[in-house]
Amino acid sequence: VLVRQSVSGKSLCADLDSAQCLTHSSCFLFRAGDEVVTVKTPAFAESVSEGDVRWEKAVGDSVTEDEVVCEIETDKTSVQVPSPAAGVIEELLVPDGGKVEGGTPLFKLRKGAVAAKAAPSPAAETPAAAPPPPPPPPAASTPTAMPPVPPVPPQPVQAKPGMFPSHVKMNRMRLRIAQRLKEAQETCAMLTTFNEVDMSNIQEMRKIHKDAFLKKHNIKLGFMSAFVKAAAQALTDQPAVNGVIDDTTKEIVYRDYVDISVAVATPKGLVVPVIRNVETMNFADIEKTINALGEKARKNELAVEDMDGGTFTISNGGVFGSMFGTPIINPPQSAILGMHGIFDRPVAINGQVEIRPMMYVALTYDHRLVDGREAVTFLRKIKAVVEDPRVLLLDM
Repeated sequence: VLVRQSVSGKSLCADLDSAQCLTHSSCFLFRAGDEVVTVKTPAFAESVSEGDVRWEKAVGDSVTEDEVVCEIETDKTSVQVPSPAAGVIEELLVPDGGKVEGGTPLFKLRKGAVAAKAAPSPAAETPAAAPPPPPPPPAASTPTAMPPVPPVPPQPVQAKPGMFPSHVKMNRMRLRIAQRLKEAQETCAMLTTFNEVDMSNIQEMRKIHKDAFLKKHNIKLGFMSAFVKAAAQALTDQPAVNGVIDDTTKEIVYRDYVDISVAVATPKGLVVPVIRNVETMNFADIEKTINALGEKARKNELAVEDMDGGTFTISNGGVFGSMFGTPIINPPQSAILGMHGIFDRPVAINGQVEIRPMMYVALTYDHRLVDGREAVTFLRKIKAVVEDPRVLLLDM
C-alpha cells in the first residue's frame, strides 16, 4: 500500500488521487513496509572528541546510496557521512552546527521512499495590454512663462551595499588552527634563520629525467621530493630538530623516525598530512605519497590518522609566489621549514656575476631545544643536498 506522508511524519492524505495532497511540495511516497533506519555519527579517532554538523540535505530530500548527507567538522578534518541506502530523509536529529560525539544519532532515513514532486501551479493570467498613451498636445505658438522651480531638499546619503562588513562564524578547523598557532607563540621560544638555495642543478636533473621518471613510476617528478629527502637526512644528522620538549614531564623526547608533515591549503583551512618514515623512502615513494595526500585533501577525504604524529613540517609558500617569510611551528613539533618561490637573481659564482634560479628557505625552531649552531647546520645540509643531490648517493 502506498501512503503519501508529509516531512513531519503526519499523513497528509491516504488517497493517491487527492489533488490537494499532490500539490504539497513537502510530500514523499513510501510503502507501508519501508524500513526507517537511524544513522549515527561514525567513530572518531582517539585524538578527536567531538565535531560540528553541517547538513548537505534537508528533510524530505531523496538520497541515493553513499550520497553525502552531512559533514562533521572536527578540529583536524571533515568527516563525510553518507546515506547507507537509497531513500528519503525523514528527520534530522541534530541542528545545523550542532555538536556531536561518536555514535550520536544524526538522522532518520526511510529506505526505499521517493520524494514526491510538487504539481506545477496554474499559470497566472496575463494582464491585458494597457491602452496607448494619448498623443501630446501640439506645441504652443508663443512661449509661456514657467513657474519657478522650488529647490530640491537634500537627501540623506544612502549607504552602499558593500559598506557593511559581513560576519561569518569560524568553522571548527579554523578555530583549532588559530588556537594551535597562538599556543605555539606563547609556548615556544621561536627564532628563524635563513639561507638561499641555487636551484640550477635540481632543475637540470628534473629536465633530463622527468620523462623517464614519469614513464617508470607513473608520477611526475617535482621539487618537493628533493626537499623532503634532504630534510630527512638533515633531521637524522640533527636529532634535536626532530625532537620535542614535553612540558608536562620536563623531558626532551628524541624520535628515531622521521615523519614529515606537508602543509596543504584547502578552502576550509590549512591541513598538514604526514609522510611517514621518510628516511626509508626514495624520490618516487615521496612523490606518490604527496600526490595521494594532496588529492585526499582537495576532496576533503583526509582522516584524522593522516595528520597525526608528524615530527617536522615543510610549508611551501612558493607555489603562491611567496618570496620571503617566517613560518610558525606546528605543535607538538620543534621546527618548520619554509620554502619560497624560485626567482632569477644575480649571484656571484667564482668571481663572476651570473643569473641563477634562487630560492630563499627559512627554518623556524624552538630555541629552548635547538641551538643556533644546529639550526644553521640543518639549513646548510638542506642547501647541500638540493644543490647537489648526488651527495645522497655518497651518504655525505
